[in-house]
Amino acid sequence: MRKTLQLRPGVVISAISDDTARAKQYLTRAELKKFHLRSTALPCAFKENEDETVIFYFSPDTVEEADVDDWHFSYQKEQLEVLPSGTVIERMSTRRAASYGFFSKERLAQLHYEAVEEPVGFSLKKDGERVYFYDKKTCIRQPLMCVECGKHIRFKKKLCESCYEKDLAERRKIGNEYRAQSFGMKRESVLFFDLELTGFYDRDEILSISIIDGTGKLIMNTFVKPTHTHKWKKTEKIHGITPEMVENSPTLEELIPEIKEIFAGADNIIAYGVSTDYSHIRHIYETAQEQAELKSKIRCCAFEYVRYMHENHPELVHASLTDAMACFEIEWEGVAHSSIADTYGCRKVWERLFPNYYVD
Repeated sequence: MRKTLQLRPGVVISAISDDTARAKQYLTRAELKKFHLRSTALPCAFKENEDETVIFYFSPDTVEEADVDDWHFSYQKEQLEVLPSGTVIERMSTRRAASYGFFSKERLAQLHYEAVEEPVGFSLKKDGERVYFYDKKTCIRQPLMCVECGKHIRFKKKLCESCYEKDLAERRKIGNEYRAQSFGMKRESVLFFDLELTGFYDRDEILSISIIDGTGKLIMNTFVKPTHTHKWKKTEKIHGITPEMVENSPTLEELIPEIKEIFAGADNIIAYGVSTDYSHIRHIYETAQEQAELKSKIRCCAFEYVRYMHENHPELVHASLTDAMACFEIEWEGVAHSSIADTYGCRKVWERLFPNYYVD
């Protein structure tokens, strides 16, 4: 006899006797039906029958009056059935059962659930065969099988451990070959950049911009004075840039010609988490064609690191620039989360990912 039962959401309930249930004023499903009530929570205890089905008990603290449409209980004998435990269940249509979350054992098996409770209703086929319905909420979720071999329980990515390891090895092989190839890029024509912002959205403004090339040469490193925003307390805690620090700096409008000239001479422009940086820097270009040309040069270091991480270190779960540098044991140059330190960090991570990226 089972002493405990783990329900679908992971809740574990205990077996109790009828006497204990009565003392606590717990209600069975049949009693809920009789008193026109319905439970708003999962069962709080259960009793196992001789046929290994169970009867669930519900706390009186978690019940409410049922909808009037659910009060109906037919008293025609052909519409009722008395189970071995003495519980009376009602005939209902498949559609009505589904509206309550009741399904046949066959359907539950397809959904990978096992019914442990007594039937809560039934229907009749044309040939008179009975189809019993069970409450999905009180079913036990069965382990899902591997979509590849179908023989073992899933481990990750819908695969069992064996199939996952085979898939991982293949993905790692392809990924490592891709990263090890020669890209033939000139260091001087590859730029790395990073921005610090007043906030986290497209409407926020740039506070600093740093650009270096593949040799490590500093091309631009400047604060930027925002024209609409006067304070940024949330992001100030991250990058440390205060309104006073940018007070005498050039505005973005003043820097646009120089930034455009720098980017025009680049073959690739790389940033870590490029979607945020690109969404701000693209606004310095007036036409869609100019923006498209810029986007064609953009490469995302974060995207490439996440692929590397999933293929070579699947145990890791975080993929910030700090995490990537820790993974490759790279030391920071300067203060982390400043645009210049993040730019140098991005360059070092990129070169670890692509050791043959440059023509030299």
